[in-house]
Amino acid sequence: MEIPLAFYQSLRLDDNKSRSRDSSYSNFPRFSGYDFSLRRRRWKNPFARITCSSLVQGLKPKPKLKPEPIREIDQGPKDPVLHDTRISKSAVAICSQIEKLVLCNRLREAFELFEVLEIRGSVRIGISTYDALVEACIRLKSIRCVKRVHGYMLSNGFEPEQFMMNRILMMHVKCGMIIDARRLFDEMPERNLFSYNSIISGLVNFGNYLEAFQLFKMMWEELSDSETHTFAVMLRASAGLGSIEVGKQLHVCALKLGVVDNTFVSCGLIDMYSKCGDVGDARCVFDDIPEKTTVAWNNIIAGYALHGYSEEALRLLYDMRDSSTSLDQFTLSILIRISTRLAKVELTKQAHARLIRSGFESEIVANTALVDFYSKWGRVDTARYVFDKLPRKNIISWNALMGGYANHGRGADAVNLFEKMLAAKVGPNHVTFLAVLSACAYSGLSERGWEIFLSMSEVHGIKPRAMHYACMIEILGRDGLLDEAIAFIRRAPLKPTVNMWAALLNACRMHGNLELGRVVAEKLYGMEPEKLGNYVVMYNVYNSMGRTAEAAGVLDTLESKGLRMMPACTWVEVGDQTHSFISGDECDSYKEAVKRQIYHKVDELMKEISEYGYSVAEDKNLLSDVDVNEEQGVVRYHGEKLAIAYGLVNTPEWNPLQLTQNHRICKECHKVVEFISLITGREIVVRDASRFHHFKEGKCSCGGYW
Repeated sequence: MEIPLAFYQSLRLDDNKSRSRDSSYSNFPRFSGYDFSLRRRRWKNPFARITCSSLVQGLKPKPKLKPEPIREIDQGPKDPVLHDTRISKSAVAICSQIEKLVLCNRLREAFELFEVLEIRGSVRIGISTYDALVEACIRLKSIRCVKRVHGYMLSNGFEPEQFMMNRILMMHVKCGMIIDARRLFDEMPERNLFSYNSIISGLVNFGNYLEAFQLFKMMWEELSDSETHTFAVMLRASAGLGSIEVGKQLHVCALKLGVVDNTFVSCGLIDMYSKCGDVGDARCVFDDIPEKTTVAWNNIIAGYALHGYSEEALRLLYDMRDSSTSLDQFTLSILIRISTRLAKVELTKQAHARLIRSGFESEIVANTALVDFYSKWGRVDTARYVFDKLPRKNIISWNALMGGYANHGRGADAVNLFEKMLAAKVGPNHVTFLAVLSACAYSGLSERGWEIFLSMSEVHGIKPRAMHYACMIEILGRDGLLDEAIAFIRRAPLKPTVNMWAALLNACRMHGNLELGRVVAEKLYGMEPEKLGNYVVMYNVYNSMGRTAEAAGVLDTLESKGLRMMPACTWVEVGDQTHSFISGDECDSYKEAVKRQIYHKVDELMKEISEYGYSVAEDKNLLSDVDVNEEQGVVRYHGEKLAIAYGLVNTPEWNPLQLTQNHRICKECHKVVEFISLITGREIVVRDASRFHHFKEGKCSCGGYW
């Protein structure tokens, strides 16, 4: 439709409107005769009368371009697996992108792209892409991803060569699918050393030692060959079985093949001999190593420490340091464990400082050992500091600190830590419940203890063991509910153990129930006839009841079995030296001036505490762990008093005293130490045969029940 020129000539624009418009309209001709002012009536639809000229002339819109069909190309003409196989350009791009993402360790994104291929289905991809997906599964350790990749291979008819078959086998082993891995191994048409090593390593890691040896024998018969890695793995299997004879046969094979000098084999031999109890042969292997590595040193030191040769292990540690061999975090964790056994606080402080200097302050193994040490040796606040500094915590870390709180009588702190662990979504185990229930028993938290005990099976699905029942018996005994404790033992769904009866015996000792104590002690005597402690308890029970004939019979039995009562001994650490004292000790190992100083300090302390209201207890020490004749002769100069006197004289006032005993502290000494902590203002920590006692300002953390 054409608009006549006269129509445009009649137009007139408002001057104000023309000023506000864009400058591009400045040259637009001004027309008169038609008013566009705002005062006039507007059209309801100003474009209703406008028609496209293309429609008037019958023109059609320009057709859209149709996409060309995607041509299929060969991914690689030389690839035998993809011979004559066509894949789309988009599939090639996806495969290439998957490989790049795996190379950049962006594994989740790689599997998101792989999902595109899964949705399309029947898209055959190359070996390099499959290899990248297998590597991603190994790194992620995801069973679901393994099933996706392997299922895709099967559904697309992928027939891997031996290299790829070994990779698939290793993927299943690394991701913990050992049953599926064994099935794949059995279905393999051809196997090599890598195939055998993969499945044998997986079986050993899962503790299937006998099956691993069967496959090792099959490999030896089929291939008549082996690798150093195979020997190292089989030596681990021998150590797991505890079979030193099999380990010696492997040692002979390694000698014949000339691989015994290999680092992995030699370290495996040291570890095998140590764990099988032959430290001497382990030391021979270690001495024959020409160049000793850090791993070799760690293995031989750990072997000596494992079998209780702590002093020799410590000497080897000093030799390792002098040989200029670097100490790693595992070396320091072994050192801390040795210090725990030897009660060397100063040595542990040095190891702690070395950890920090070496940049291992976040390493979980060594720092967990630190938490365990500080918890066991009276420095539970330091243990909590190390624990809080750990960036990630495992169940062992939680249990170590919780057990420390329990042993030190800080039951409320242990329960709070237990609740914090649950809030952190860390699943408790039986050790966790043993620690928290012990804390409740030591601190008298009866109600909370019963709640936690019932939650074991009802909430967490953990069946209580005998040690957990022993904690509950101790809770009942602490409350004086001895009849209820007996009924609880009888109702228990398991056979009463030594620990359960011992908990009841301790309650009888504390509440003075002599008759029940005698019955329980006789049960213990029957359950462990070779344990010296039971004879000591029986002897003291009979003496306390005035039954001298039975007491003499216990001594005769001891003599006939070749057993004798060990003297009560107390150790105190001053500086980096540990000093021992026994009851009635004449201190012959010290100079005369030092001896006089020790005994004078004891007399001075006894006089001072007498002024504060202390008096010697008239009752006998019922069910003590020490010979009664010994106590009667040397009550005034028990080993605890001599050790405290020596520590007070030779340590600064701000330093807490740390004592260790091989027996349960007697009532009289417990009362004396309470008064000494009051008059001297010193904190005294005593670790006896049962628990820790924190004496501070005249009070003990045990609350008078131990």
